[in-house]
Amino acid sequence: MRYTGLINHYKDRLPVNENTRFISLGEGNTPLIRLENIPALLSKKVDIYVKYEGLNPTGSFKDRGMTMAVTKAVEAGSKAIICASTGNTSASAAAYAARAGIKAFVLIPEGKIALGKLAQAMIHGAVIIQIKGNFDDGMRLVKEVAEHAPVSIVNSINPFRLQGQKTASFEIVEELGDAPDYHCLPVGNAGNISAHWMGYKEYQQDGKATKTPAMVGYQAEGSAPFKKGEMIDNPETIATAIRIGHPQSWDLAHEVERESNGWFDALSDADILSAQKLLTEKEGIFCEPASATSLAGAMRDIKSGKISEGSKIVCTLTGHGLKDPDTAIAQCSDEMININPVMEEVKNAILDNM
Repeated sequence: MRYTGLINHYKDRLPVNENTRFISLGEGNTPLIRLENIPALLSKKVDIYVKYEGLNPTGSFKDRGMTMAVTKAVEAGSKAIICASTGNTSASAAAYAARAGIKAFVLIPEGKIALGKLAQAMIHGAVIIQIKGNFDDGMRLVKEVAEHAPVSIVNSINPFRLQGQKTASFEIVEELGDAPDYHCLPVGNAGNISAHWMGYKEYQQDGKATKTPAMVGYQAEGSAPFKKGEMIDNPETIATAIRIGHPQSWDLAHEVERESNGWFDALSDADILSAQKLLTEKEGIFCEPASATSLAGAMRDIKSGKISEGSKIVCTLTGHGLKDPDTAIAQCSDEMININPVMEEVKNAILDNM
């Protein structure tokens, strides 16, 4: 049977009915890839899987929630949606609005959005509103303007977003046969870690899983309100997708931490970029910087023993590496080899670099 998107696949577990028009781009059903080379570098016997959400239609996990948010907005009669975004939400909102035939308005922080994400929002026809402020300023404005304009908010404060995002946990349980011992995620607004926990609990309650994992959220050191225990007014990190100082799912995420016996921690930008490069060079998997935060944190906690040996670990990779090509290229120190179009020069270039 042809896969037609997560709403149709999990419609019995989502707030839709036979009259709902599904706004879908075939999202979900992303690969769960077992790492083969990186675990050998850790001197601890562990099983690490990465849930590669960068292979969703617009290149990030946001599509899981956006298909539900836009579906319900259209069902309610909305003609326009609005979001604040550091990039991925704007790209996803623009695409699903185009699919639905409605207008998308996106507020982005000036100079703080990766080029790949901006290109997506623009080409899909969204109205781009760039503000002289950060994501948190944008989120405040979105909530205010929604009270005065006929637009539906599709940020993660929209409860239907989390309903769509919980399906990632369903897929993981179905592939592994049970929940993992630990699930590690990058944390910005904290909607995704909350949604995953919803999914794991639902499957355990229904007998589809025997347990739930410890949920572990990692942030960048310059943008780590959960680690610091307080909101941050001016967050900074190279990992633009998690450059958020005032998470909208603050209470939900702390509840997840308590219920799952998990924790929050933070990593330096250098550690995040190192993990991104390691994943590409050792496993052939290209994710954006923020995504690599989950793997960077997991590796550190495996080495320290905080994540116990023998564990089965899933790390969410939230977005594709092509979302932020400039940061990727900046990490590559090797220069291109320039030669004449002659077989002998090609051969020598190969032999010199074997």
